[in-house]
Amino acid sequence: MAETNSSSYETSWADQWDSNPDPAPETKKSGNGTTSKYGKKVGEGFEKTKAVASTGARKVKEGTFAGLQWIKDKYHKTTQKR
Repeated sequence: MAETNSSSYETSWADQWDSNPDPAPETKKSGNGTTSKYGKKVGEGFEKTKAVASTGARKVKEGTFAGLQWIKDKYHKTTQKR
C-alpha cells in the first residue's frame, strides 16, 4: 500500500480504506422566521442578565470596600490605644 501522508504517524483504518473526502456538514435554513424571533428574545434575556450581574458585582465591590474599611478603622483604633 502506498502511503499518501508524509507525516511520521500511521494513518487510521478509515484513511486507509476511504479515498473520498469527508462531506461538508449541511446547514439548515429557517423557513418561517421563528429562529430569529427566539434569538431576539434570548438576546434580550442576555442583556437583562448582564445588567443584573453588573449591578450585583458593583454591590459586592461596594460591600467589600465598606467591610475592609471597617476592619481598617477598628485596627487603627486598637493600635492607637496602646
